Amino acid sequence: MTGKHHRRSQGSRISAVASAAVVGALLVGGGVGAVQLVGARSPETVELVPPATVSPSATTDAPTPAATSQAAPTPSPTKTPQRASRGNARSAEASPTPTPKKSSPEPRTETVTSTGSCGASFYDEPQGTANGEQFDPEALTAAHKTWAFGTRVRVTNPDNGKSVIVRINDRGPYVDGRCIDLSRAAFRAIASLDLGHIDVRYEILK
Repeated sequence: MTGKHHRRSQGSRISAVASAAVVGALLVGGGVGAVQLVGARSPETVELVPPATVSPSATTDAPTPAATSQAAPTPSPTKTPQRASRGNARSAEASPTPTPKKSSPEPRTETVTSTGSCGASFYDEPQGTANGEQFDPEALTAAHKTWAFGTRVRVTNPDNGKSVIVRINDRGPYVDGRCIDLSRAAFRAIASLDLGHIDVRYEILK
């Protein structure tokens, strides 16, 4: 009885020593070492296995599932564009229509078919003209004995260089020394009405 009690006390001491050794190995190996209990012959025998060498690439290249889940970014929710309500729909404002620019008429080239000089006077009595129009003293027209109706004539006052283009729509004048009778507006464009009669130079235009 005494011997059996002595063996149990000695085994308890060995177990305490082995436990202390295991704790020390864990502290020294940084938690990486492993303890292997070998009980081939006696349950009290403890064998310390050196910590396994861990490759740095193994720790870095193969992340743990926890690390992988933490590294995955959480997708931010995308905003869905809100559709305008049918009641608040606004129509686009109409852009102002540009006003087309009026192109200035090109200067008309005149071809002179005949020239000459003679006396000119004017008349302003309301009357019918020889081509059937109603005479307008303020229109640029003139009377001639033979020129065709509609003929355009440029009449120039040589004293001041002023000229006016008139349209033949009547016959006359029937006074010696005068070949053209101008309307009041046409005569006023090249001379004073107080003169009543001037010498002019004419050019028949085509």
